[in-house]
Amino acid sequence: MIAAMIMLILGLVLFLGIHSVRIVADRRRTDFIAARGPGAWKGLVSMISVVGFVLICYGFGQARQQPDILWSPPRWTHDLAALLTLIAFILLTAAFVPANGIKARVKDPMILGVKCWAAGHLLANGTLADVVLFGSFLAWAVLDFRAARQRRRAGTEPTIAPAERGRSAIVVVVGVLAWMLFALHLHQPLIGVAPFPGFHGIGH
Repeated sequence: MIAAMIMLILGLVLFLGIHSVRIVADRRRTDFIAARGPGAWKGLVSMISVVGFVLICYGFGQARQQPDILWSPPRWTHDLAALLTLIAFILLTAAFVPANGIKARVKDPMILGVKCWAAGHLLANGTLADVVLFGSFLAWAVLDFRAARQRRRAGTEPTIAPAERGRSAIVVVVGVLAWMLFALHLHQPLIGVAPFPGFHGIGH
């Protein structure tokens, strides 16, 4: 259990750390890109992210084998987590669909999506590994959202494209369909937990 938690924490440090450079050292990031080019920066971020993600998955998976239970969340927290995860899927979709109204309004849909996903899973799970994993992502999302707002006020963030008619509807439909596919068919085979135990999907 200790080894698994060390792996999980190390993975979080690597993954969230490299995604926190703009929060704590934006000038260093700018200097690195200016000296070596955006490709070198993207390559470095990708490499560290993959290593961190693998460590997170392995450490979290091992920690779940012998969980340290801190509390037993009530049933309603699972329903709330499902709702927040649905919102997260819509927000994440909005981050990739250009000129949609959701992105034009909230500015940082991906970060808000991570917030919703992490908050929902933090409420619905009561083990030490869950608190470390989802609590870390929630804290990172809060700090990153604030940093992005500060950069936008300073005029250093890219301008958001104006919304075009029909794009928001596309975002919502794709987000809902992606959520249904993942929650009903992929969550249990990939994660090992069925969000809706009464539903018999792939892998049941």
